[in-house]
Amino acid sequence: MGVSLFTLGGTIAMAGRSGDGSGGVVARLTGAELTAAVPGLDGLGVPLDVRDTHAVPSAHLTFPQVIDVVDAASRAVADGAVGVVVTQGTDTLEETAFLVDLLWSHKAPFVLTGAMRNPALAGADGPANLLAAARVAASPPAHGLGALVVFNDEIHAARWVRKTHATSTATFASPNTGPIGHVIEGRVRVLARPPRREPWPARPGAARLDATRVALYTVTLDDDGVLLDGLAETHQGLVVAGFGVGHVPGELAPVLGALAERIPVALTSRTGSGSVLRNTYGAAGSEADLRRRGLIDGGLLDPYKARVLLRLLLATGAGREDIAAAFAEHG
Repeated sequence: MGVSLFTLGGTIAMAGRSGDGSGGVVARLTGAELTAAVPGLDGLGVPLDVRDTHAVPSAHLTFPQVIDVVDAASRAVADGAVGVVVTQGTDTLEETAFLVDLLWSHKAPFVLTGAMRNPALAGADGPANLLAAARVAASPPAHGLGALVVFNDEIHAARWVRKTHATSTATFASPNTGPIGHVIEGRVRVLARPPRREPWPARPGAARLDATRVALYTVTLDDDGVLLDGLAETHQGLVVAGFGVGHVPGELAPVLGALAERIPVALTSRTGSGSVLRNTYGAAGSEADLRRRGLIDGGLLDPYKARVLLRLLLATGAGREDIAAAFAEHG
């Protein structure tokens, strides 16, 4: 009865310098080397089962690879693990965490963490993050919370967490809710328990995922939508990151409406926090106008998480009604 640790590369596992003259760090550390550098990990109170897998930068991760890790973690829990920790790069951590949360069906915590400073730098944050993540994964109060991101001694729900700064060690935050807990003097303190959604029951195959393309389009000033020409021929879905509460230029509204007649189009906000509205504004290009044209209300989901949800839904064969219902539940 221990914690299973899956290592996926990223800054937390980087050491040494490349030999190509660029001076950049490269991934060299194994899981065993990672854990050996963490003071206090031997006092966790439960054994740590370390497994190296997909040792790539998180920018290279794919949906099938993340699903493979979820399935391996499920088997570990079935074999008696009390929790799971995954270390990976931070570039896509907010997206992989949400994908995991949509699929994770166990009470055992699934904790993701990483680092902003590689082990060769002064003040490297990887060891502290890994220790805190392992403590959360082994903690009974964290059970039933689904996928969590533990960073900088804060515990975040995967549904809300975002990477908010390019270099800060305090980059991960949940703008709409704040952290749901903290690790204080080695003690896991869960302060809020957001309701869990039912996990998505189907597991799409790699071939189906590869064939499912969902675009993300960020609306900008004086946007005429010409970049969207032909998108319905190459993609099965679209997420729109609109202004503020879900607005677009009036000229763009009919373009999006025409797309929504052919493929699912989800409406989100590009602001990074807050919800798109439903019925406050009524002008052309407003949230109410776009909903009348068939766009799906993304609610509180940010554009990146909305894209994860829409691609998973489409890859598992969900129809328009199922997609709208899922966004109503998760957004």
